[in-house]
Amino acid sequence: MSRPASATTQSDRSPTTLARELLLAHKLGEPTEDLRSALATATAEDLHRVRSDRRTALAFWLNCYNAGTQHLLAEHPELYESPLRFVRFFHAPAVSVAGAALPLDRIENGILRGGRSKYGLGYLPKVYVTDFERRYRLEDCDPRLHFALNCGAESCPAIRAYEPDRVDDQLDLATRSYLDATVAYDPGTNVVRVPRVFLWFRGDFGGRTGIRSFLKSYGALPGDARPKIRYRSWDWSKAPGGFVE
Repeated sequence: MSRPASATTQSDRSPTTLARELLLAHKLGEPTEDLRSALATATAEDLHRVRSDRRTALAFWLNCYNAGTQHLLAEHPELYESPLRFVRFFHAPAVSVAGAALPLDRIENGILRGGRSKYGLGYLPKVYVTDFERRYRLEDCDPRLHFALNCGAESCPAIRAYEPDRVDDQLDLATRSYLDATVAYDPGTNVVRVPRVFLWFRGDFGGRTGIRSFLKSYGALPGDARPKIRYRSWDWSKAPGGFVE
C-alpha cells in the first residue's frame, strides 16, 4: 500500500479518504492525530456516501476498524494483553467518527455485520444497538469481511487499505489469500480444516452447507466434495502490523 500524492487539506478530503489515509499512516509510522480529528469532526452530510453506497461503506468501515485496532495496540497494549481482552480491548473507543467514539465491537457487529451479535454463532441479533449503528449499519452481512478485519491476533488476516471502486475485487483477493493459507482438505479422510471464524460466525456463511459452498467458490474445495468440517484453533498472540506488502 502506498500513499497517493495529494495537495488537498484533510478538511477537504472525504471521510473515506481520511479513513484510508489513517490506516496508511499507521502502516508508515506517521502521526495520526490530525486524521483522527478530521474523522471525529466529520458531519452527517460528509458521511452521506457512507450511508447510501454499499461499496463506500465497506471500504470506509473496514479501514476504520483496522486503523482503530492499530491505534489501540500502539497506545493501549495492556487492553489486548488483559485476561479481560474481550471486554477491555474490543469495547474500548478505537476511532471516533462524526462525534461518535466507536469500539471495534460496534464497528464489526453493529455496523459491518448489520447488527448481528458476536455470540450465537452468527445467528442472533445484537441486543443493544445504538442510534449511530442503526444509521450506518449495512443492510446485509458480507461474509468476506471476516478475511479483511484484523483485531491484532497472530491468526488474523493481513491488512489492506480498501477503496470503494475496488473493494469487491480487494475482498475477493483477501479472502482467497487467507483461505489458501489456512484451509486444508484431506480427501482421504473427507475432512476439511478451516479457520475458526467459520465456527464463530457460522450463520454469516449460511451454516455448514453455506461454508462448503463458500469454500468451493474460492477453489478451497472441489465442486463435488462434501467433507466433514473441523475448526482450527485461533492464535491470540498479539501481532501488531500485519500489513500486506
